[in-house]
Amino acid sequence: MNSAETPAPYGTGSPTAANASPPSAARIRTHHLQAAKDEGRRFAMLTAYDQYAAEIFDGAGIEVLLIGDSAANNVLGHATTLPITLDEMILFSRAVTRGARRALVVADLPFGSYEVSPAQGVESSIRLMKEGLVHAVKMEGGKDYADTVRAIVRAGIPVMAHVGFTPQSEHSLGGYRVQGRGDAGRRVVEDAVALAEAGAFCVLMEMVPADVAAEVDKAVSVPTIGIGAGSATTGQVLVWQDMAGLRAGRQAKFVKQFADVRSVLTQAARAYGDEVRDGSFPGPDHSFQG
Repeated sequence: MNSAETPAPYGTGSPTAANASPPSAARIRTHHLQAAKDEGRRFAMLTAYDQYAAEIFDGAGIEVLLIGDSAANNVLGHATTLPITLDEMILFSRAVTRGARRALVVADLPFGSYEVSPAQGVESSIRLMKEGLVHAVKMEGGKDYADTVRAIVRAGIPVMAHVGFTPQSEHSLGGYRVQGRGDAGRRVVEDAVALAEAGAFCVLMEMVPADVAAEVDKAVSVPTIGIGAGSATTGQVLVWQDMAGLRAGRQAKFVKQFADVRSVLTQAARAYGDEVRDGSFPGPDHSFQG
């Protein structure tokens, strides 16, 4: 591999300033993630839904950005991920791809965009790449969707598989529940193996026991990503609003808040409102003179 095309090794540090420009290294590709798995390194993934989040996370050295269908309940105010449309996912994808210069950008295939047939999955994936400018798509579902993965990969589109708890199936799964406990763990492993064999470049596992996730990581040669799946996976992902403490209320067990952005924004908004009401903003420094 040409050294000019090789990003800085993962885990070797990030820009010194939180708002530093994205690294000058070339775009991270799927084979870089595979190299991380092969060499025992790890990478980080965060959701992003807009230009500024993408720019900040990219500059901070996050290797993979996910335009998740979680935009439905983290941006659009829905109770679940189910209502978001393919057109809305394309809109969010355009914003993120404009802001990310180095990270691999992956977009979710939303509910209703691939379940009818492999051909529907290919068509939806093409739109996400052609109109949203993403580099790969993520698709929920087990081994029953292996043919869809094959069809999308055959069309030249990288696919990230998503097994375990799949939010688009929450009604059939009985709500937000850990998947793969006890004998059901075998199904998670079988799903992951079948999808990797179908051509998925990576397998994401959500809300599965750590020992099952570790078994999956050993069973597949491709990288694995966990969210509520323990520490044995190659990568980890969180919804950025959870990671940064923007969302209020009860947090899932697997969430760790690395900041309290909600408090910072609340304080800023209060200070702004106070200064507007008492007349101190705008002052001379923020006013034009004739």
